Amino acid sequence: MTKADLVDKVVALGDLTRRDGEVIVDTLFESVIGALKSGDKIEIRGFGSFRTRQRNARTGRNPKTGEKVDVPAKRVPFFKPSKELRDSVNPSSAQKAPTVTQGEPVDPHHPPAM
Repeated sequence: MTKADLVDKVVALGDLTRRDGEVIVDTLFESVIGALKSGDKIEIRGFGSFRTRQRNARTGRNPKTGEKVDVPAKRVPFFKPSKELRDSVNPSSAQKAPTVTQGEPVDPHHPPAM
């Protein structure tokens, strides 16, 4: 989906002109970008959260020449989807619940071997 497709969906929802739809979509994106630039975290319940993460400086390699290149430290945007969004994208995994064997709790990140 492109930004133009998103504008079309917003316009189709109500009695709006295409220009009004563009303003709404642009305002949303500008608000998210502005908050991330200032270091704020954005949380949209049922959708997910946006924040920035710090990446440390490192030494990388130029894939073409193999030469070492210094990569500076930087902040990068990061999106974490909500549980509802993950479950809607992967509906079959939402139905599978971890099972408990012999009364032991199951760690959802490290389920027991089958």
